[in-house]
Amino acid sequence: MASSPVSNSSQSWSQRLEPFLMLVPAGLWLFLLLILPTLLIFQLSLVPGIKPGDLVNPSSLENYFKIFEPSVLLVILRSIGLSILTTLFCLILGFPVAYWIALLAPERWQNLLLLGFVLPLWTSSLLRAYAWISILRPTGVLNTILTTLHLPALDVMNQLPAVLIGMTYSLLPYMVLILYSSLEKLDRRLLEAAADLGAPPKDVFMNVTVPQALPGIAAGVLLVFINAIGDFINPELLGGPSSMTAARLLYSRFLGASPDWGMGSALSALLIMLVTLAIVCLIKYGDKNARSI
Repeated sequence: MASSPVSNSSQSWSQRLEPFLMLVPAGLWLFLLLILPTLLIFQLSLVPGIKPGDLVNPSSLENYFKIFEPSVLLVILRSIGLSILTTLFCLILGFPVAYWIALLAPERWQNLLLLGFVLPLWTSSLLRAYAWISILRPTGVLNTILTTLHLPALDVMNQLPAVLIGMTYSLLPYMVLILYSSLEKLDRRLLEAAADLGAPPKDVFMNVTVPQALPGIAAGVLLVFINAIGDFINPELLGGPSSMTAARLLYSRFLGASPDWGMGSALSALLIMLVTLAIVCLIKYGDKNARSI
């Protein structure tokens, strides 16, 4: 017996709606914890000099103009510079390690080696920062060793180098794990073919290995950069007054002695736009590179 057109129509509509209904819980969670707070931040950024308890009455872009004041602009540029340097050091240090684990280390040891890089992530970032304080302070482990070897002591605590060391240490495992997952999938036949044709190791690395690992490199760079630009603990504990970053400035604008929620919201909106731009670049160029391999 043939089914009626009405039942076929209702069945097709239910099939079309089923994927959207499955997305409702995640969509509601995303709206409440991401979209709605972002809209509130944008609304507050349009209110000059707003403080806790004030009426929200969006009226001008004055808070955005404050971002271009020399003192604030210097903090933003310092944060971007620190994030770029941290990303660069993580890539330089992480790529050889990931390459060795993925391609050169015995297969039975790979999981154990990866576990060694994951273990620091199981501890609190606060404890890791305090560990670096005990190492880098003037009477710490590093200077004790240097003094024992009759070498000059280093004064890096409460300065940008200490912040850079702490951020690189904290974010290096992310870079290693992402690069490992990309390098593990390398087509080793291409490496063997290039070696058989007499290509020098440098050319094999630049023309065969790097292009295949480029999507993983892009993902690792993006993840480290986003975490670095939002890092608060390492600049706060390892850096001094000269190491003010965007995250510390945001804290002072929202929870400091003289709060200015409007200015803080404008700076937050700028950082959100910067991170969104980085994600768009990854989606556009990372996928393109992945398809071309």
